[in-house]
Amino acid sequence: MQNQSKDPLHGITLQKIVETLVEYYGFDTLAELIPIKCFMTNPSVKSSLTFLRKTEWARKKVESLYVKTLPKLVK
Repeated sequence: MQNQSKDPLHGITLQKIVETLVEYYGFDTLAELIPIKCFMTNPSVKSSLTFLRKTEWARKKVESLYVKTLPKLVK
């Protein structure tokens, strides 16, 4: 029996997280839920990834939103 991680982020890239959230919410709603510049001003997945990779507190917020959104994505 394999030891599987219970971490919902295990094996998920930051790019996949951002793309999934953008697809589900769109940048406008993301900017309301997490008011950071990369979602509010001229948003793109690429610029968001650049910022989030450098800024741990913002990445944690995005990861947290992703985990909270997971149940809605499975339906």
